[in-house]
Amino acid sequence: MTTYLQERLPPIAKADPSMWVDEAIWGHRYHDEQTPWLTFLEFLNVFAYENARERGFIESGGYNTLRYKAARRLELRSILFNNPRLMEVRNLSVADDHKWRRWVELMGHAVHVTDPEFTYLKKHFQSFDDFADIVGMVQATSLEVDTNKRWTSKFAFPYGRDCLFEDLNKEAVTNDRNFFGRTGELLYLMLCRSKNKDSVRAGLLKFVDGGDGPWNRVIRALQPPGDAETGSELARSYLPYPQHTTYDRLGADWSAVLGLELPGYDALPHLVGLVGLHLVIYQLMVARDIAGVAGLHRIVCEVVAPKKTLIRDLAADSYQENNLLPAQAVDQYLKDIEESEEWTSSKAKPEGFVECRGLLEQKVLWGEDYNGTPEPDALMAALKEDAKKRHKQHVANVHRSYGRAIGLVSKRGTNKLRYAPSDELLKSLILANVRRRMEFGEFLALLYQRYGLVFGEREASEVLDADEYEVKPFKANAKRLEQRLGSLGLIKRLSDGCAYIMNPYTREES
Repeated sequence: MTTYLQERLPPIAKADPSMWVDEAIWGHRYHDEQTPWLTFLEFLNVFAYENARERGFIESGGYNTLRYKAARRLELRSILFNNPRLMEVRNLSVADDHKWRRWVELMGHAVHVTDPEFTYLKKHFQSFDDFADIVGMVQATSLEVDTNKRWTSKFAFPYGRDCLFEDLNKEAVTNDRNFFGRTGELLYLMLCRSKNKDSVRAGLLKFVDGGDGPWNRVIRALQPPGDAETGSELARSYLPYPQHTTYDRLGADWSAVLGLELPGYDALPHLVGLVGLHLVIYQLMVARDIAGVAGLHRIVCEVVAPKKTLIRDLAADSYQENNLLPAQAVDQYLKDIEESEEWTSSKAKPEGFVECRGLLEQKVLWGEDYNGTPEPDALMAALKEDAKKRHKQHVANVHRSYGRAIGLVSKRGTNKLRYAPSDELLKSLILANVRRRMEFGEFLALLYQRYGLVFGEREASEVLDADEYEVKPFKANAKRLEQRLGSLGLIKRLSDGCAYIMNPYTREES
């Protein structure tokens, strides 16, 4: 048995999945269709609700007892995402009052808004043209607006509390778990259990409860007076481990970025990128523990070169190796059950099949509907097959999906996916880790120790076999990284001949 199997929290009561395998290993639930931005938005809905009740990042009822409600804001969403004739009305050569009357008449048919009444908007804006222009500006900054997702799964940029609302089904009647798939709830629980939760809470208040910026006021003006309607209570999220290195490192990174007090909302994309990175690393770390793979995970990163190099192949191999780890963890998790004393004992009893099925119903919430051969071995084989199929649907895709979304994984210049971090991700790593100037080699060592990222020859020599490792390509890779950071204004060479990483938002002490 692995250490984490012994430390795992019990399943939540009345869990709804048809199988509790991926959930037991990583949590309920990791969902590949929920991008890091959508994860962040779902998280903000949870945080805003809980913090308003003075229990932000406090699991007051104990582990995995989170219960919250999210706003719906159907009028706002109808105006932003289900309002196709707005510009047609704006361009009419008629008086302002006629424009308001015509548009309100058209919006009287707004779907799923109870007693749609949009006349309040005329009191909030000097003219209909101003209103239409503001809507266009808010739409331009919205998230998922250029996708083919339904209007109930498009979201305003999170300028503040009045911009937050839940994902809804296509009828806009109930919450939907396709794009708000509970990964944001997992993120919230991770930060609840982080050593840095207090500083993260203080930093987030600036964006949620601590201020009322102009853009949040604009979006509030698009909504009717009074409290926003909320949906039904959401619950049953589950994070398996009371403590984990990832929780603390994520909290530390967020705390560092929030502490920089970047202008406006510039910090949010960096928070999102770091969310995606730590969720990828959490999946890898847990998978390695379950599968019994020793040592730190390795993420060999190519700094894209004009021509193919050894690093490109190693980055692709590293990606492939890590991408297969979650499936190996699922296999080992089930193997641990099969080799457990409980299974062996149940299997040996006269009613072995019944006993084994009862054990699986208890351990993985599966077996009640099994109608195959009434033998323990056949039962376990069917479980393994079903678990593998289910894992491939979503959790197996998280590494690729999140990696590409945050700029860690790329196909640039090749037909193979491999690790090739983007400028934005590199900048996020610098903002999260560099307080005072840091020598370039020290920075590379930190990236490896903290995230498993391998760029230079020193770190590569620690993780690669002798037949994989060559000094020259990794020196060239590190040099390309130095040049790239230099072009971004994030590194300087000083008179001592050393290159130093610089955080542009910090000041050097004299």
